[in-house]
Amino acid sequence: MSIKIIQGDFEQKLKLQFAPGIKAGFPSPADDYRHDTLDFNRDLIRNPEATFYGRVEGDSMIEAGICDGDIAVIDRSVEPKDGDVIVAYVNEEFTIKFLDLTHRKDGYIELRPANPQFKPIRIGADDDFEVWGVVVWTIKNWRKV
Repeated sequence: MSIKIIQGDFEQKLKLQFAPGIKAGFPSPADDYRHDTLDFNRDLIRNPEATFYGRVEGDSMIEAGICDGDIAVIDRSVEPKDGDVIVAYVNEEFTIKFLDLTHRKDGYIELRPANPQFKPIRIGADDDFEVWGVVVWTIKNWRKV
C-alpha cells in the first residue's frame, strides 16, 4: 500500500452542515433544528502549515478501516508514537502503516500493515527511512461513482 501526497491550499474555507451525535437508531425530531457547521480547517486541521492530505493506494491497511481511495489527513508536526498510523518515506517510496517501536533495543523498527496478506516492513540502520507524518484523520468515500 502506498500513499500519494497531494499538496493543497488549506486556507480556503469549506463549511458544511454538521450533524453531531448521529445515532444508528430512530432520528430525533430535534435534528431539524441543528445549524452547526463543520469547517475542515477549524475542526480537522490543527497545524495548517504542516498538514497535507494524501490519497491511499492499495489495501495493506484495510483491517484498520483505511482503504484504497481514502484520503488521509497527515500532520507533519505531530510527534510519532508507537502504534500510530504514519506515512513513512522508505527507500524512495511513501507507505502508510502502523509504527511499531517495540524492537528499537534490537536495532530496528517495523512498519506493520493491517492486512494478513502483507508482511511487516523491517527498518534497519541501512534503510533510507523517515516518518513523513502522522495520520490524524481519514476521509472515506462510501459511494463510489
